Amino acid sequence: MPVFFRPVVTTVLLGALYTVPALLSIAQADTPHYNQISLRAEVGQEIPRDRMHVTLYTEVQGTDPAALAAGLTQTLNQSLAAARKTEGVEVSLGSRNSYPLYDEKGQTITGWRERGEIRLQSSDFASLSRLTAELLGDLKMGGMEFSVADTTRKKSENSLIKAAVDAFKARAELTTQALGGSGYKLVNLTLNTNQVSRPIPMLRAKSMMAESAPVQDIEAGTSEVSVSADGTIEVQMP
Repeated sequence: MPVFFRPVVTTVLLGALYTVPALLSIAQADTPHYNQISLRAEVGQEIPRDRMHVTLYTEVQGTDPAALAAGLTQTLNQSLAAARKTEGVEVSLGSRNSYPLYDEKGQTITGWRERGEIRLQSSDFASLSRLTAELLGDLKMGGMEFSVADTTRKKSENSLIKAAVDAFKARAELTTQALGGSGYKLVNLTLNTNQVSRPIPMLRAKSMMAESAPVQDIEAGTSEVSVSADGTIEVQMP
């Protein structure tokens, strides 16, 4: 997977930069720090989103809240039992809500509405797509999204950390040479990670409605994982 380097702006702070922390002696506080330079280097790579998340829901309304709750619970339990038979798919209950319905004047309760969700996730897109199609007989599509699995993201970040440090060192050496220095000292260095998802077209629920229909090809898209190295060096002048 190619690693890309992002151009950054280098801020050069020439002159005396110093702080006076509490409890330091006057001699320490008056010690100037010359030729300190703030640098930033960032590297990143595009990685495929390998985790699929699906939210399904059922919604009912009527005048008897107890009957509605019982019916909703039965539907959710049946769907959960069916979903748990599919290997490689993580199944969990999502949110569940109940709220009253009012008349046109908004004063009198005329009924109740119950809504409940189940959430599915898997790295096996084909299996999860087939399961979703089966469950859409009793449930409705609430949403579908994709993410990078934690293990995949950490593996990418670990490979980028060394590249980010190497890029910072190269920038520090280049800056030192440009200023005519003989070397530099590292004052501080901070490593930060970031992940940005690339948008993809939304998938329509109706594409999965028929159990007999072939499984739709899934375009999960990619995410950009990056590691930045921010730090300060002190250029040593000859």
